[in-house]
Amino acid sequence: MTVRQVLRWAGLTAASVLFVYPFVWLLSASLKPRAQVFDNVLVPRTWAWDNYVEIWRAAPVAAWFANSVAVSLAAAAAVTLTSSLVAFGFAYFRFPGRNALFGLVLATMMLPGAVTMIPVYLIWNSAGLAHTQVPLWAGNLFGSAFYIFLLRQFFLGLPREVFEAARVDGANHWTLFWRIAVPLCRPALIVSFVFELKASWSDLLKPLIYLRDPALYTLPRGLKALSDQFGQAGEQRWEIVLAGSVITTVPLLIVFFLAQRHFLAGITTEGSRTTR
Repeated sequence: MTVRQVLRWAGLTAASVLFVYPFVWLLSASLKPRAQVFDNVLVPRTWAWDNYVEIWRAAPVAAWFANSVAVSLAAAAAVTLTSSLVAFGFAYFRFPGRNALFGLVLATMMLPGAVTMIPVYLIWNSAGLAHTQVPLWAGNLFGSAFYIFLLRQFFLGLPREVFEAARVDGANHWTLFWRIAVPLCRPALIVSFVFELKASWSDLLKPLIYLRDPALYTLPRGLKALSDQFGQAGEQRWEIVLAGSVITTVPLLIVFFLAQRHFLAGITTEGSRTTR
């Protein structure tokens, strides 16, 4: 190995340790008794497997987990479908003012979420849905500027001759989208789905605003309740809070490992288009 390769592998190893260490510490601390949680020893001197049993007794974690799965899947599916439809429209159709309208869509990314928080709440409240799980995912039915931009770039890279040939064979616009564009841009769609799945799964702000019934809590909202009960302002049982954090984090790690090849495929595809 050359010196350059050694330095590269050393840098990658150091970066990996830097990113992995917090989760290793979290997992270790969640398996310690209360007196040893913050001793900064990665291998527990005393293993407290009961922490994970206790958290299932202390809170309806199974219901929170099911709520998070339902909300996250609905949010990810809604934003992926609607954003891909809008992105395909901007990529395929030629009409006056297309670029200006696309720029206006992108400009909405500059609008802070705090600006629309109260108006959006008032809309859901007037619809009688303010204290349900609907506001946690239904807003994604209107698409997202970020995913529209991301998917549009992939759709623009598709050969237009393929669509023209399909039009000659009698394909309508929906067929062009669903039978040609979607299969060819599957990596980008999966990346958008996973990104939004992660964002919805870890979102705490919306559940704090809309959810009042503990039976409707998602995992982040339930973890906040556990922190209030067992954390700094509660019984000082941090091992319970940390066990809940592990339960919240592990599903995202599993999703990432299952979808990582699509991330790499998306990066490779976009890179090859850029170098042409």
